Amino acid sequence: MNIFDELSWRGLVHQCSDEAELRKHLSSRDRVMYCGFDPTADSLHIGNLVPLMALARFAKAGHKPLFLLGGATGLIGDPSGKDKERQMRTADMVAASAEKIRSQAMAFFERQGVADRVTPVNNLDWTQPISVIEFLRDTGKHFTINYMMAKDSVKSRIGREDTGISYTEFSYMILQSLDYEYLNRTMGCTLQIGGGDQFGNITAGLELIRRKSGSQAFALTFPLITTATGAKFGKSEKGAIYLNTALTSPYAFYQYWINADDRDVCNFLRYFTYLSKEAIDALAVETAERPHLRAAQKTLARETTTMIHGAEELAKVEAVTEALFGGGDLRTVDAATLRAALDAAPGKNYDALDVVPPLPKLLVDLALCPSLSQARKDIKAGGIYLNNVRVADENQTLAASDYIGGNIALLRKGKKNYGVVTLGV
Repeated sequence: MNIFDELSWRGLVHQCSDEAELRKHLSSRDRVMYCGFDPTADSLHIGNLVPLMALARFAKAGHKPLFLLGGATGLIGDPSGKDKERQMRTADMVAASAEKIRSQAMAFFERQGVADRVTPVNNLDWTQPISVIEFLRDTGKHFTINYMMAKDSVKSRIGREDTGISYTEFSYMILQSLDYEYLNRTMGCTLQIGGGDQFGNITAGLELIRRKSGSQAFALTFPLITTATGAKFGKSEKGAIYLNTALTSPYAFYQYWINADDRDVCNFLRYFTYLSKEAIDALAVETAERPHLRAAQKTLARETTTMIHGAEELAKVEAVTEALFGGGDLRTVDAATLRAALDAAPGKNYDALDVVPPLPKLLVDLALCPSLSQARKDIKAGGIYLNNVRVADENQTLAASDYIGGNIALLRKGKKNYGVVTLGV
């Protein structure tokens, strides 16, 4: 299947400069295309997954994607979709973020089996040596103010008396155009892809290529993804869902996808997995007929977690999920994953085993019981569990063997009220 048709049935084509010619162009292998990622943070997030996966899809289809790091454009700030100036970051901060994102992205492509076909590039390499005079004469002269002000990213800011737009961010479009023209001229790049808010910047690059060389080039953008409730995709109660495990644990990553709304899940399967149309259609039928089984959500969570974190982390997450919600043996699960799963539960940490109080006092300290007397009553009534095992002795103290991985124990009152005891964490 032509990669353009693949993206189309998945609902990933929002705008393109010439659909018929682009489809024809992509019918031949080894086409070079790129997508830019400005290093505005130290990690990519799931909002970056559509373009990131698009590069992998192009590579799997036999093309040669470029992963462009905005070492230069990241110093300027893209006005697209912003109602005020971006906070400026230092050159060292941008360079550090760029390296972290480069490593993260190339590890992703390695897991997809396409790292040998994806080339990372950094626009600072060809932008930094250009003098101001060269930039204004060789690139700036090809853009009229009228043309630039007609772009939505500029037009929306010009009319704001409170913020407006600085010349710095106004020039972003020209810098991005310079990237496309440079890659077209030096590497034969003929397609730039990006989010829907990038169409103006990308077509500006097409204009620069047309004016300077007349070479063939195309633009393609993806739709803005929102949830069925109208919420912004990729946000949780704690903020963005990052690909970096230090910022979003594999457990939290998995839970984001498994909690997808029935109205969203099949769209997400199209956007964020490599599953075939037939497989997704079958899951759509199962979701409609037996929604309580959540087969589509489980598939989505497995596919995305494996893609980003690997099969080993998926196994840990599923083991903890089953133990917590299915009554499985908690003592066999990964301790770090269990801690991540319970990060919202009340917890108490102790430096050593001998300072951990008896169970009734622990229950009070964790706010699972209001008093020592109530704690003893709850234990006698069979309502208290240690690592999913009912506690019978109201004077029980925790032994070393009760700590999963040597440092975490889970107390539960009833079915849903959890408390976490850790040692030396």
